[in-house]
Amino acid sequence: MDLLNNIFEHYPDEGYVSVDGFNDAIIGVSSTGRLVYSIGKIIEILVSRNNWTHKDATDYFFYSIEDTYHGDKAPVFINLIND
Repeated sequence: MDLLNNIFEHYPDEGYVSVDGFNDAIIGVSSTGRLVYSIGKIIEILVSRNNWTHKDATDYFFYSIEDTYHGDKAPVFINLIND
């Protein structure tokens, strides 16, 4: 079971807004009940799926994904900082 289905199973009434095609980039749920996505994982998916450069995928993320979602239940996009 992917993480999104697990989240829906445990919190069925939250009314999450998800980003189609990027379930593998979900890393959790915020304290305000919003899905949390890894920006790096989204970019990796875009590079892999579309055979894009990292720059093209990054530009696409910031202009076509991040700027698209607004509202109280909009997803949260974060950069994971590795040690």
